[in-house]
Amino acid sequence: MKRSSLGLVIAVLAAFTFGASGALIKPLLEAGWSPAAAVTVRALVGGVILLPVALVLVRGKWSAVRRARWRIVLMALVGVAGTQLVYFAAVQRVPVSTAILLEYMAPVLLVVFVSVRTRRIPRAVVIAGSVVAVAGLVLVVSPGGAGSFDPLGLLFGAMATVGCAIYFVLAAKPSEGLPPIALASFGLLGGGMSLGLVGVLGIVPFTATFDDVAFLGGPAPWWVPLLIVGIVATAFAYAASITSSEMLGSRVASFAGLLEVVAGALYAWLLLGENLAPLQLLGGVLILGGIALVRSEKTATELEAGESVPTITRPLAVQHSG
Repeated sequence: MKRSSLGLVIAVLAAFTFGASGALIKPLLEAGWSPAAAVTVRALVGGVILLPVALVLVRGKWSAVRRARWRIVLMALVGVAGTQLVYFAAVQRVPVSTAILLEYMAPVLLVVFVSVRTRRIPRAVVIAGSVVAVAGLVLVVSPGGAGSFDPLGLLFGAMATVGCAIYFVLAAKPSEGLPPIALASFGLLGGGMSLGLVGVLGIVPFTATFDDVAFLGGPAPWWVPLLIVGIVATAFAYAASITSSEMLGSRVASFAGLLEVVAGALYAWLLLGENLAPLQLLGGVLILGGIALVRSEKTATELEAGESVPTITRPLAVQHSG
């Protein structure tokens, strides 16, 4: 299997495991947990789960950790903590669907960023893929409702867009010897501790209850959904997402990440009994089409570069721009 194809498979797995987090955390929120508290524990559990493997992988490679220290810090503060904080700040002022739509405009932001950086207008296939994917995203989340145009809420949503884009850029950077699992573990631990500090300081609501919660049709201890979301939708999902981003580049990986929204709707239907409208299914198909269009441009660019220049001297913009 080609590296790009394997990367896409891993990206899809990451999106579908990330997508389970909403259905798994919702019982905690309904039981009285604040979003910030649930996300803090989720991040810390995921980081701790990955930590033993991360420490084994970096043994004898601590120089790689030192070289990547700012990447790790930014992943923790922006990719994990900051993006979550501004997202939940947006949710307090605009509908959840609107906040999700804004956050997942990150792929389009990356297309614009690459265009500005390279001073080249995106190819028609990339523009078409962006339009098709965003149209699909709108159908899946069905944004709207009271408060949709709260200026401060929209500003927080836009900040979440930037944070999500930065996450994919950080994830796609060349590893320079730092294993993706190590970046995921250290980033989650740092992000979880940062979120916890913000909660303790009272900057955001931070509450938790320890009674049984309604989970999969019956009562369950509060820690059961947290443990599952920490292992599956956090530890595995972040490690897979970072791995696929390094293989695909930030742009293609971010478009593949749109499948998280589709997966979230499917899990809500399967686990929580929420309605899944035909238009949402159509939106999922459109997102897949948009990903295919954007990926086809990257594949064509790589083939052209391979024909015109030696592999060793291929420009970084081709290898890592997404």
